[in-house]
Amino acid sequence: MPSTPPSPSAPASALALIRAFAASLGQSEGAVARVILERPAEVPQWSTQELAQAAGTSTATVIRACQRLGFRGFQHLRLELAREVPAPNAEAQTPGDPVDEVFESARAALLVGRSSIDRAALADAAALIAGASRVVCAANGFSAPPLQDAAMRLATIGRPVEAPLDILAQQFAAHSLTEADVCFALSHSGANAHTLATVRAARKRGARVVSLCSYDRAPLAELSHISLSTGAVGAPHTVDPFFSRLGHSVLLQALITEVAGLRSSTDADDMREVVADALADSPP
Repeated sequence: MPSTPPSPSAPASALALIRAFAASLGQSEGAVARVILERPAEVPQWSTQELAQAAGTSTATVIRACQRLGFRGFQHLRLELAREVPAPNAEAQTPGDPVDEVFESARAALLVGRSSIDRAALADAAALIAGASRVVCAANGFSAPPLQDAAMRLATIGRPVEAPLDILAQQFAAHSLTEADVCFALSHSGANAHTLATVRAARKRGARVVSLCSYDRAPLAELSHISLSTGAVGAPHTVDPFFSRLGHSVLLQALITEVAGLRSSTDADDMREVVADALADSPP
């Protein structure tokens, strides 16, 4: 379970943080979070007792849930929601610029991702990846592009990895791993059947498993020795979880930065020479 998130630093992040961390709460506290997400425009008008009644729990549980979600208490939650969500009787607002809405959603995704990072787990994952004999990457569908990009960036710091795109190729590679190796898996849902099959094969061979997904409670996280989570943002059942993938990409870069700090600077210098050669003018 991730540590309690810090208080929202901007109004637009409040609902995104609640949505991301609601799944980590217990039954009673989770009921409070669900009511907040279902009726965000009404909650700022309520008392602690009214929210407790709507959630079927106690006022003490309401306050504890607010704190677990990163707020100082119920009054702080009310203030953030009042800033973010129009009151139920407010006059209809002109729809915002869709381009602004996209960038605002991206900002919220990055705030949630930063709040979700387990720094100790990130450092441990970097150490495993930096020191492994082999690293095999596994991701499918919309999760594949961020991991393919990260695989190339790992190569630029002198940490070559294997990142087969084919589903069977991933499983074949996992079956050839040893106790000195790492399987690095990425899945938004943490429940992709093909990725899970690869991870199970890696574990069977004794390899260590590092994973990244949007949820801290997911089948992939349960199979992993080290699990990283960014929190989920955006519509929960969207076909393309773009904003969650954005968080994945930034966390992957943070991981690569940690790995780079554990490796020789000579590796990076050599890779810069490769880029320079590629940009040189062709001989006449």
